[in-house]
Amino acid sequence: MSAVGVDERALKDIAELVAGDAAQLVLRAWKGIQEGRSVEVGTKSADTDVVTAVDHESERFVRARLAELRPSDAVLGEEAGGAAGDGVTWVIDPIDGTVNFLYGLPWFAVSLAAQVGGVSVAGAVVEPVSGRRWTAARGHGSFLDGRRLSVSGPARLDLTLLGTGFAYRQERRVRQARFAAGMLGRVRDIRRPGAASLELCSVAAGWTDAYIEHGLGRWDWAAGALVASEAGAFVSLPGEDVALGADATYAAAPSIAPALREAMIEAGAGSV
Repeated sequence: MSAVGVDERALKDIAELVAGDAAQLVLRAWKGIQEGRSVEVGTKSADTDVVTAVDHESERFVRARLAELRPSDAVLGEEAGGAAGDGVTWVIDPIDGTVNFLYGLPWFAVSLAAQVGGVSVAGAVVEPVSGRRWTAARGHGSFLDGRRLSVSGPARLDLTLLGTGFAYRQERRVRQARFAAGMLGRVRDIRRPGAASLELCSVAAGWTDAYIEHGLGRWDWAAGALVASEAGAFVSLPGEDVALGADATYAAAPSIAPALREAMIEAGAGSV
């Protein structure tokens, strides 16, 4: 038990169990799409910001399971909303990477985190197609399929592999493109897989050295940022470093985190 009476590891086990079951639901739907079955698709903030019936079905499933396992807890989900409670609040992204899901790309996940006072204390990110399970509990490390994770340690900024992402609204994408172009000459290369939770997990595993994205929702980073932090990454969440932008999420290997931050500020991160 932690000092506030929260058993982080027990919450992590619940997150992994429920996210894993939801991932099976999503996987069945994804396979159906590959076989030519149709799926209902709508839009949210822009025509490119899609939501499917499977997103809603996955979130309903997660909410129902949490109601059985943790009936007193609050729930905040990307699709059905909600609000934080006084105790544990579960934060759901029923499919992180919905565009990838629709196109047949296997890079998407179910993300579920437990937060207390707005701070993530446990979480799981489960990939339906590969079956990979990323988990973390505050103070107890982070793991990929049971293997403890540790961030990379690039020696120089120009050897840094940076992950990022882009917003749905065109005017912001233009600013983000300028920022990315400004970073290309400063780092090894840039990656943009299209699922924030998995990009944060990639930093945890050392598959990339750093990641920054502007405009993420709490459900996008709640579990993945904890996985990165517990693997030793320096993590800055929206509102914590306004020089990078008021809504920037930033995770990096400590060896290059300060230098990369300065380079991103010079490249215009604060005006994205």
